Amino acid sequence: MEFRPILSAMLRNKTGAILVGLQIAITLAVVANAVFIIMQRVEKIGRPPGIDSGNVFFVQSYGYGANYDSRDTVRRDLDLIRSLPGVIAASTINGIPMSGGGAQSNFGRTSDKDKADVIANYYTVDEQGMAALGVKLQSGRAFTEQEVQFNPNVNNYDFAPSVIVSEDMAHALFGDEPPLGKTVYDGYGQPAAVVGVIENMLGAWVDFENPSRILFVPSIQAGPVARYAVRVQPGQLDTLIAQVERKLSDANISRAITWVRPHSYYVTKSYRADNRMVAFLSVIAGLMILVTALGIVGLASFQVNVRTKQIGTRRAVGARKADIIRYFMLENWLLTSAGVFTGAILAFAFGHWLSSAYALPRLQPVYVAGGIVLLWILGQAAVFVPARRAAAIPPAIATRTV
Repeated sequence: MEFRPILSAMLRNKTGAILVGLQIAITLAVVANAVFIIMQRVEKIGRPPGIDSGNVFFVQSYGYGANYDSRDTVRRDLDLIRSLPGVIAASTINGIPMSGGGAQSNFGRTSDKDKADVIANYYTVDEQGMAALGVKLQSGRAFTEQEVQFNPNVNNYDFAPSVIVSEDMAHALFGDEPPLGKTVYDGYGQPAAVVGVIENMLGAWVDFENPSRILFVPSIQAGPVARYAVRVQPGQLDTLIAQVERKLSDANISRAITWVRPHSYYVTKSYRADNRMVAFLSVIAGLMILVTALGIVGLASFQVNVRTKQIGTRRAVGARKADIIRYFMLENWLLTSAGVFTGAILAFAFGHWLSSAYALPRLQPVYVAGGIVLLWILGQAAVFVPARRAAAIPPAIATRTV
């Protein structure tokens, strides 16, 4: 089929063709970038936390009584929690992974404070810290009870003699060298030996540039606030959350249980903005595709209505129904192709602006290519019904004058 008559017919209704072409171009630019952002957020949300998230909960208490003894309270609480059937392990902990709040500091390979340039999220735990979180040791060992230090002064910054680091932290400090036995220095130049390396886990901040740079210190922090990580057998989470809260509340009248929360609470909270962004962009992309499809159907229907006699004439001189359908399908393909060509340029320009303004990765060409294919298919599907209606016009319509 020749393209000249099709182009000639489209030029007679330039306004409609230009508007639909622009609509297709804008849709491609927006949808390609929206899907790219959606996939990034989905990938981010789907990252493994690195701990036994579904079977871990956290408890926080606050001591206020005159006879409150922090060290004795922590010891009694842990003994009580660990004695409960279904509890795998329990440990003190100063922060909660993926909670949006925690402690971080600078660490380095030398005692030179100026060279402590590796920023990491750190956690103070006891000998059951690794088991309580359910992290996996890649090499080395967990802390022993003898290594755990009790820090009675919250303003004391003594570094523990041993630490456990994550894979990413080990690589940041020592590169490809084996980390076990190596010495790590904190921001005050105090040393500690690496006794274990765990597989990567996500730290306190899911948006942190290096969220898997983690360091564990065998220390129990004193103070009115005590926080515990508790890991339980699968299926026991809800039961033990209620049981632990009740038993701890009854065990000591010199403090109050502030809250007891499963780790899933923090996972949901940390990714709430990302989930909302995915939902919002999905709705926007869906609506734009729908509106574009309706625009294509509307233009095709209009073309059928204004060309009724022309179509009837073509049928009268021997054009088959398939020829009429092919004519409108090809016309729409040309229009869609012009739109997606313009849209591809707009998509990369829009992606470049987003990358520069919001420090996002550059738009990958595969998303633009996918959008082009999608809009080609959408255009053909949208025009098919009006094309069939055009093909159904009888040849006799050509003889009518009114």
